[in-house]
Amino acid sequence: MNQLPETLGLRKFKTLGTLRGLGLAIVIAIVLAIQWPARAAVSAASQDDQVCDPLADYFLGMEDYPEAIRRHLQVIKEHPDNALAHYHLGFAYGLMGEHKKEFQQYQQAIELGLDDWQLFLNLGLLYLETRNLHAAMQVLRLATLLGPDRPETHFNLGIAYQRLGMLDQAKQEVLLSIELDPNQLDARNTLGTIYAEEGKYRLAHEEWASLEQSDPGYAPARENLAILEQVVREHAKKTLIDQRRTVERAP
Repeated sequence: MNQLPETLGLRKFKTLGTLRGLGLAIVIAIVLAIQWPARAAVSAASQDDQVCDPLADYFLGMEDYPEAIRRHLQVIKEHPDNALAHYHLGFAYGLMGEHKKEFQQYQQAIELGLDDWQLFLNLGLLYLETRNLHAAMQVLRLATLLGPDRPETHFNLGIAYQRLGMLDQAKQEVLLSIELDPNQLDARNTLGTIYAEEGKYRLAHEEWASLEQSDPGYAPARENLAILEQVVREHAKKTLIDQRRTVERAP
């Protein structure tokens, strides 16, 4: 590609699913594969001292969410203090798009004392989806404390920081997530977007180029490289025009 200048004058960034309708006139569109991250998988053994109904969880695992909801409601009717059942019910509601009920069940599980990292991760993802970024940040911080060796907690906290413009913190969390699991394509792509937002276009290019080389089928890295190279070409064209105008105006 053309040599990357120290600065392209970029100010706005687009991540798929958030900032829409931005032109490419010195605006770079950064593609993020999981803009609204998928819910973390529920484990039936999320908490040692909590047990949920195996059949209810079976239907949850089989992705029969209406039946999973019906059976978890029955479990809660019989055992209203079963925090894990409330969590799993909320998880099922979330996958059905019923986010108000999802939130209510997560809150009930927390009030009943469930302190599982997956619960706080999924609550954080709910806040991300509803664009409550400060709440997402706080909850995902708890998820990283409860699951410090889980790459998904750090990755999604990094996403929250990035959307809040806290790029140093975002980079730190995403790098930690990659350290815990180097095979995360989305985390590596996100690291490239953070570099680009910081104005570190060379590092962004290196990250995406490496990602494309290691997995040619991963579209976001390829698209980001193409976008970055287009912006570089437009920048070079603009620079050339400005130089010609300067020469023409010279006495």
